[in-house]
Amino acid sequence: MEENNTLISYCGLYCGACPSFKKGRCPGCARNEKASWCKVRKCNIAKGIRSCADCEEYPNTNDCPRFNNFVAKAFGVVFNTDRRKGIAFIKYEGYELYAKNMATLNRVGLKRRG
Repeated sequence: MEENNTLISYCGLYCGACPSFKKGRCPGCARNEKASWCKVRKCNIAKGIRSCADCEEYPNTNDCPRFNNFVAKAFGVVFNTDRRKGIAFIKYEGYELYAKNMATLNRVGLKRRG
């Protein structure tokens, strides 16, 4: 499993553990130009920030309408991931430790439950 903090997506998922990334079908969130549909990605790029963990407009992701959209919520349920937990982890522990933990756990994100 590749441990690389540049593989953390704008919304707090870890691309390094994603099956599509591992199989070479996706370059990861930051380099995926085809992900123009993603409002979180667009917002982070426009603000020039690395992830929602660095957002000053919405320090609490619960308040951000782009972070809390239907597609993101559905993705979280289907894959049992909690992006809010990931963003909080990054805020308090940093990108390096988050990438290390996700690579060790071989997880795209922290679990919603458990």
